[in-house]
Amino acid sequence: MFHVVLYQPEIPPNTGTIIRLCAATGSHLHLIGPLGFRLDAPGLRRAGMDYRDLAQVSRWRDWDHYRQAFPDIESGRGRVAVSTRGTRHHGDWDHVPGEHLLFGSEGAGLPEAMIEEHRSALLRIPMVPGCRSLNLAMSVAIVLYEGLRRNGFSGLDVVAGGDVRTGEDGPANFMDGSGQKLHSGPVAIKGIISRQPDLGRV
Repeated sequence: MFHVVLYQPEIPPNTGTIIRLCAATGSHLHLIGPLGFRLDAPGLRRAGMDYRDLAQVSRWRDWDHYRQAFPDIESGRGRVAVSTRGTRHHGDWDHVPGEHLLFGSEGAGLPEAMIEEHRSALLRIPMVPGCRSLNLAMSVAIVLYEGLRRNGFSGLDVVAGGDVRTGEDGPANFMDGSGQKLHSGPVAIKGIISRQPDLGRV
């Protein structure tokens, strides 16, 4: 299983699409706040569709909150960052199961401090000169599937009607930042929001 880490995402449909992607690949999605939307935003619901019931999603207050939960994960040792400022392309990395793939927000990308922290593990998706960036959900899909490909698509059904590759990946439910499992589906989303009902941005 891979971990997809979104730092302060801003656009609900992008996150909804990534929820669907993570559900389809057995990946764990981490949302690091503050987010630019509420988790019951219509755009997120439309893009995520019924895949929210199958996705494993954890929400973290901020970067420090996330890092405290994974003290042994650091740049180049279990976590890589993806940025247009990357020093090597995403296919030139030996992705391993359990790896955390870090992506910045749609508008600002990753902060300078994070860029420097991940300098030795800073990946870029190749593009033609002059192209500014790719859509966040597209970027996540490209890098995540490269990692899955390099590991034989473990846990995934690679041919229609065929056997599922050996692996332990599978659907799970929404969790809060402490790892406590919440109810699945829309109720889980409401459960996360109810923990901070006074915030316009969660």
